[in-house]
Amino acid sequence: MDDSYLKEFEAEVVEVSGDKVVLDKTAFYPVGGGLPSDTGVLLKGSEEYRVEEVRKEGSKVWHMVPGHSLSVGDGVRGVIDWNKRYRVMRMHTALHALIAVMNQKFGVLVTGNKVAQDRSRVDVNLEKSDRELVEKVIAETNEELAKGLPVKIYYLPREEAMKIPGIVKLAKALPPSVQKLRIVEIEGLDIQADGGPHVSNTKEVGRIVFLKLENKGKNNRRIHFTLEP
Repeated sequence: MDDSYLKEFEAEVVEVSGDKVVLDKTAFYPVGGGLPSDTGVLLKGSEEYRVEEVRKEGSKVWHMVPGHSLSVGDGVRGVIDWNKRYRVMRMHTALHALIAVMNQKFGVLVTGNKVAQDRSRVDVNLEKSDRELVEKVIAETNEELAKGLPVKIYYLPREEAMKIPGIVKLAKALPPSVQKLRIVEIEGLDIQADGGPHVSNTKEVGRIVFLKLENKGKNNRRIHFTLEP
């Protein structure tokens, strides 16, 4: 939540249920918000166990570790699959920038999204299915990304945050009902309540490459994109 660049950490096993384990703290991002979970390994001495998926259930973050022999009280070192994490961070920041530009120009809101390593997609309530328009918006977004805008993460009281215009760009959802909201701000371009990992500067994103535009019902368009490099 505070440091998207944290790749390794020390923790203790506090609960075990079959192939699943809970740690007293973790840097693995659990699946959610349209983003995949982190993968990686848990190291205990010379033993290495693959973390195949991470899910949050209530207040617990479960690490799916098939075939492990970990017990409550074991100390482990968690190592995140950095190539995957960093690619997802770049995709996620690209998504925020693209949504911000589309929202500013056309007032659209997000109706769905899915971020992945190789390609991502976002659904928006855009009235017309206009490939040329989408390509122009992506070109404009790439110009913004190339400026090297700082990406800041901080927290605000919910009441204060919800007064900020554009803080929520989801058509059918609100941020969780917690007292403090995590804010992701692309300086000069966007500010959103958000819970996922991001890069610290838009220059890290690279270029958004348009792939495909789909119609997904009345006033709903799905934009597929990837990144270069």
